[in-house]
Amino acid sequence: MGASAAKTEAGGETPPATVRVWDPLVRIFHWSLVGLFAFAFVTGDEWDKAHETAGYIIAGLVAFRVVWGLIGPRHARFTDFVRGPGTIFAYLRDALAMKAPRHIGHNPAGGAMIVLMLLAISAIAATGYMMTTNAFWGVEWVEEAHEALVYGTLGLIALHVGGVILSSVEHGENLARAMVTGRKRAQ
Repeated sequence: MGASAAKTEAGGETPPATVRVWDPLVRIFHWSLVGLFAFAFVTGDEWDKAHETAGYIIAGLVAFRVVWGLIGPRHARFTDFVRGPGTIFAYLRDALAMKAPRHIGHNPAGGAMIVLMLLAISAIAATGYMMTTNAFWGVEWVEEAHEALVYGTLGLIALHVGGVILSSVEHGENLARAMVTGRKRAQ
């Protein structure tokens, strides 16, 4: 058997073929954002300098992801996963009925979630920056908007995780692992 032949797992089963979907920069972006958002959340009221530094890094990550969404490889590009409302709602209806089609890249709901989270996190970064300026330092509505955006984003994160779990169960694949390895089942 040559080097290109499929290796068998214990029990004599051949593992399913996989394809590369998420490039290393998308995966580094994703998990860095997860960690930094969590860090910024827990340091919000207690450790100002670390919180602000995390916020600036997050803003840089979001700027990178927007650029990468325009020039990156196929599955990183917005054109690969941003869909209109009709397509998104039809996909959600089918997903809740456990009849949604499988996508190699992001499904329509996942694409919508990316856009929503990028917008929400950009607004968090903008209001956070505003609070460091003389013009908006201590302005109550800016602080309230910043906090509301953070909690709204936590809601989006919960929906995102729920969608990942639902899609993983529905299609019999571990999407969280795919975001670590970069690979998904080919079919």
